Amino acid sequence: MSSPVVGKPVASTALRPVRVIRLNPADDVVIALDQLMSGTVLDGEAVTVSGLIPPGHKVATRDIGQGQAVHRYGQIIGFASQPIRAGQHVHTHNLAMGEFARDYAFSQGVRATVPSTEPATFQGIVREDGRVATRNYIGILTSVNCSATVARAIADYFRRDIRPEALAAFPNVDGVVALTHGSGCAIDSEGDGLAMLQRTLGGYACHSNFASVLLVGLGCETNQISRLLETQGLREHDRLRTFTIQDTGGTSLTIAKGIELVRQMLPDANDVKRETVSASHLTIGLQCGGSDGYSGITANPVLGAAVDLLVRHGGTAILSETPEIYGAEHLLTRRAVTPEVGQKLVDRIRWWEAYAQRQEAQINNNPSAGNKAGGLTTVLEKSLGGIAKAGSTNLVEVYEYAQPVRARGLVFMDTPGYDPVSATGQVAGGANLICFTTGRGSAYGCAPSPSVKLATNTALWQRQSDDMDLNCGEVLEGSTTIEQLGAVLFKLLLDVASGTRSRSEQHGYGQNEFVPWQISAIM
Repeated sequence: MSSPVVGKPVASTALRPVRVIRLNPADDVVIALDQLMSGTVLDGEAVTVSGLIPPGHKVATRDIGQGQAVHRYGQIIGFASQPIRAGQHVHTHNLAMGEFARDYAFSQGVRATVPSTEPATFQGIVREDGRVATRNYIGILTSVNCSATVARAIADYFRRDIRPEALAAFPNVDGVVALTHGSGCAIDSEGDGLAMLQRTLGGYACHSNFASVLLVGLGCETNQISRLLETQGLREHDRLRTFTIQDTGGTSLTIAKGIELVRQMLPDANDVKRETVSASHLTIGLQCGGSDGYSGITANPVLGAAVDLLVRHGGTAILSETPEIYGAEHLLTRRAVTPEVGQKLVDRIRWWEAYAQRQEAQINNNPSAGNKAGGLTTVLEKSLGGIAKAGSTNLVEVYEYAQPVRARGLVFMDTPGYDPVSATGQVAGGANLICFTTGRGSAYGCAPSPSVKLATNTALWQRQSDDMDLNCGEVLEGSTTIEQLGAVLFKLLLDVASGTRSRSEQHGYGQNEFVPWQISAIM
């Protein structure tokens, strides 16, 4: 899908120009950049608006019969549930999901990636084994929800805003964070759910952004620490310590033990320095949430342009949120480096169809209420805009949730669309940076990997700039292009990877957003 080009405002009989965007000549709709009033004439479209069209929403440019497909981005976004006249608002009242065939055309769109001749670097932390970190935390992980309270108490002891003296002598340590969850027991000991939780915890336990990790359990839980370590090929050592509340002697003694172990870890954790490393050491998780009708026009394509630059420099980008590429997967299978990689993606789509059927649910439970208020009608429409985050590069591999990402380039990881769950899987897979687009104003951060937030429109930027790192609404205003702002974003990502704190980090987001995916029955 090519990036849309925002041209001059379409002329009208109104007192001021009416701005709309046509994304593809084959589209049945244009997108309003301003609120359109009934009677407004879009001369460039030879259409008179009928009714009120909110900004970011769709207006029909031709008559569409009931049952006919409606196109945006040159692709199907749904089917008319009733006759639609040119000039009418196209949204949930007259547009619905429907079945249609996709041509997967495996690997037919693969093209050579041209490496960049100009090196891109950032100031990273090189671990002893060669892995490169963007942050330097000590982490407190839990095997089960029962040990969450003690884990948080251990981390809270080292909070700079409460007890600044605790880390005063360790300026190179970004903090001590507790990542707790609500699972770990009353779960099938041989099932996929426990295996997925163990894979997630294992990925965090050896994440490059953690200098050291404590893993705290209760003692009698299904998710035994010894089995967790065994399944993940981990062993206890000076930088990975484990213990349980029951063996330690209760809550107070466990908290005291954890605090003492962190104190012992701090000198080594502080003994690091940032050095110049290649951008090829960046693995960025791509997220979009609280989307609107502009997401696929501004922030997502801008992120896609930055992804193309990252891949040219040898880095890795992880596209995820499988239910939110549903209906657009055929545009990714064309870019799969082999038919086998493309089939892996289709297999994950089929799994989701079966999963939704078992739950008596519909994959079109997205867009959310906020997405719909912002102009997105169906998950097909959201998906088509969502894959713009992936740029135009080849799809080199497909992973299941929280699997270690080994490939370089654009990869896909199967995750839910819910942002905290999705990003948790990406970080477990090795993402050392998250890039998050939003049109409604999502409040999100991620530890131990910093999260960069992109606003899709200037109104959001002005209203909630306290949470945003970059305004992509400038694309709509014609003051910059997608490619130009993509280059700006790429530089921003290198700066954040070098230690510049993102907005979400400044606000302390990250610990509560650790949410492993739970798929098994809780007994």
